[in-house]
Amino acid sequence: MADRRAYRWPQPLQGQGNQIWYGGDYNPDQWPEEVWDEDVELMGKAGVNVVSLAIFSWSKLEPREGIYDFDWLDRIIAKLSAAGIGVLLASATASPPMWLTQSHPEVLWRDERGDVVWPGARQHWRPTSPIFRDYALKLCRALAQHYKDNPAIVGWHVGNEYGCHNRFDYSDDAMRAFQEWCKHRYGTIDALNDAWGTAFWSQHLDNFTQILPPRFIGNGNFMNPGKLLDFKRFSSDALKAFYMAERDTLQEITPDLPLTTNFMVSAEGSNLDYDDWGYEVDFVANDHYFTPGEAHLDELAYTASLVDGIARKSPWWLMEHSTGAVNWRPINYRKEPGQLVRDSLAHLAFGADAICYFQWRQSRSGAEKFHTAMLPHAGEDSQIFSDVCELGADLELLSEQGLPGSQLAKSQVAVVQDYQSEWASEHTATPSQKVRHWTEPLDWFRALADQGITADIVPLRGPWDSYQAAVLPAVYLLDEANSQRVHDYVSGGGKLFVTYYTGISDERDHIWLGGYPGSIRDVVGVRSEEFAPMGSGPGTLDHLDLSNGAVAHDMADVITSVEPSARVLATFQAPKRTGLDGLPAITVNEFGQGKAAYVAGKLGRKGLAQSLPELLKAMGLEGIAGQADGDILQVERADQTSGRRFIFLFNRTDHETATPATGEPMVASLARLEDGKAYLEPNGVLVLKQESKAEE
Repeated sequence: MADRRAYRWPQPLQGQGNQIWYGGDYNPDQWPEEVWDEDVELMGKAGVNVVSLAIFSWSKLEPREGIYDFDWLDRIIAKLSAAGIGVLLASATASPPMWLTQSHPEVLWRDERGDVVWPGARQHWRPTSPIFRDYALKLCRALAQHYKDNPAIVGWHVGNEYGCHNRFDYSDDAMRAFQEWCKHRYGTIDALNDAWGTAFWSQHLDNFTQILPPRFIGNGNFMNPGKLLDFKRFSSDALKAFYMAERDTLQEITPDLPLTTNFMVSAEGSNLDYDDWGYEVDFVANDHYFTPGEAHLDELAYTASLVDGIARKSPWWLMEHSTGAVNWRPINYRKEPGQLVRDSLAHLAFGADAICYFQWRQSRSGAEKFHTAMLPHAGEDSQIFSDVCELGADLELLSEQGLPGSQLAKSQVAVVQDYQSEWASEHTATPSQKVRHWTEPLDWFRALADQGITADIVPLRGPWDSYQAAVLPAVYLLDEANSQRVHDYVSGGGKLFVTYYTGISDERDHIWLGGYPGSIRDVVGVRSEEFAPMGSGPGTLDHLDLSNGAVAHDMADVITSVEPSARVLATFQAPKRTGLDGLPAITVNEFGQGKAAYVAGKLGRKGLAQSLPELLKAMGLEGIAGQADGDILQVERADQTSGRRFIFLFNRTDHETATPATGEPMVASLARLEDGKAYLEPNGVLVLKQESKAEE
């Protein structure tokens, strides 16, 4: 793994102090110029201090090949700068203009059947096209040269949501690039044949030119899993290489400006290996849109914690979220009162130092006209804009009180997330299509929160082994290096929770032999011989009861041996004919100086929450639990220099709840502090400041 780029954060405009950046995408080219002055005036009213410009403006900036028009962009940047609003300038390459694709249709990506994906939306380009790269980098150079001395530009917004629509390309350009990627990864064709297991189904390759992308192979057939996993890795790398080419072109001309691109991290978002991409940005930025329903806050908190993990606890930028409804779901639910402010403060609590939206002014036409914005169709006389102004004032106050630059306080528990385990679990020939990696970390995060424990979400290549306790939840792929990390961590005194579907295969998706969980069986002290998937067909198991009252669904392990050092905490209860009755479901093993728990079935949030009190006690971790009922999500940011702490309290329920709290109230939305207790209504949030004793 390459070294991470040095952390660089956009600096305030001249004369301004350190602040939380606040604003969003701004698309003035979609509006008549007479609207611009009103926009800038209302931005000032709302407390906006930054906007992202020109994200989808290629055709406006280069209306004809080689003919650039920056006059309109100069004018709006001047207006913004005069109002004290900084600009995160986009490379504008997200979608090519029609003149380019008309002249060079060979830049358009192809689907797995070889059909061309035609212009008409966005991201209709292939990242491996040398022709497209040449045009894109010419635009980057022209923008950088024109704006290299403009003091209003605080950083570069490179591309936009890479891989949102063009993650996979099956063109001949992609084929040749995939062949080169494989040659670089494996060195010899024999090594590749071994990695892909090509002895199966007579898939042996004589040379790298025989490698094809995983194109259409017929309905119901099964793609080679090693090849498919590598193609997902390649596709992430191909887009990353394109981003890096843009980044390096801009940096060469404007070396003092920090650069980033907006990831799409969410609980189930796995288009790219975002942790790998985190090594290539100056600061991490993310786009996140809420999950409607009861998981709204928890999924947001989980995602924000994961972004903090990808950023390795450096402040990060929330590049996009929504003030209300989005436009791209089958049903686009509105946000409830209080959620606009609460959601933004939740991202802030988990380490964001920039809170931005898509977009400033809600579009009047186009595919995103029903996507809410900071200034909605109803105009400034609206609840949304009132909330936007309230949030702007809250962020200004928190900036004055010293929040920017503080870090999310380290939890005692790390929950591990791994993009490549998710990719491997997506294959169509697995024990159960109902089992994926991504659901298990989220369930653990929520179940721990039910015990009052706000866990850190940490990528597999991150420092999870520096925590008092860690969870490996359905981490399907464990290579030798990470298997050794597991051994060293537990033997050295770590407390590790391991679940079903962990350590099944190595990085090539080759099964670790001898029984599951493969290379860490000695650490967990149990051995499973086979899987016991559950479904809903006649005569099949649809669930498994546990002796502790929890219930497993979808997947369980058939554990046939337990080491003497392991203690069984719960067993499965099932009809005798299944052979599962009485088999271990939850165990704790002594290993070296530490302990390893094993959860042999998919218990979901409810089953995990039900099992955790006894499990934490058996692991010697009962002292780390917080609020007993888990109604409150408590998050802390701390300034290591001053000792100042900011405590964020969020109501996770649909009723008013209270918890003991101390500190100076900074922000209260649907919340209050009375007589040493915080009272929070549904969607409520309270932010408290606690000074160090020296400052007091």
